[in-house]
Amino acid sequence: MAGIKIVHVPSTDSDLASLIRQLDAYLAELYPPEEIFGLDFEDAKVDETCFVVAYSDDRPVGCGAIRPLNDKEVELKRFYVEPAYRGNGTAKQLLAFLENKAHELNFEAVRLETGDRQPEAIRFYEKNGYAQIELYGEYVGCPSSLCYEKKLGASLG
Repeated sequence: MAGIKIVHVPSTDSDLASLIRQLDAYLAELYPPEEIFGLDFEDAKVDETCFVVAYSDDRPVGCGAIRPLNDKEVELKRFYVEPAYRGNGTAKQLLAFLENKAHELNFEAVRLETGDRQPEAIRFYEKNGYAQIELYGEYVGCPSSLCYEKKLGASLG
């Protein structure tokens, strides 16, 4: 497959919106609506979120975002790679790009939530250095939520 190019995009980007619709449709097959945690694009704090889209040639094939949780931690949100582009390093490149961005912005850790019905996502995050942590924030009390964290060290960048 062709090389992947990762581009910062605004929250209003049409390619981002299309990929998030695919992600939402996928999650809707696995979880009830109350167990799906998206991003409120109407919230003023959406401007603090860094959105990226991964392109193979000119085709958008993946997306992700990081948003500050506090002064030390960001949260990985809306992380998705189209099924045809999984297993070829696209997700790893996308994740590394977002981790490096968080490190550049002086954050110390990346947190995330995934669901217990996504074993491929769980394996991916664990393989990339994420350790399971207690549920936090809006995920507390959600029966399908699993939360993870990765400390960002000097090895990034």
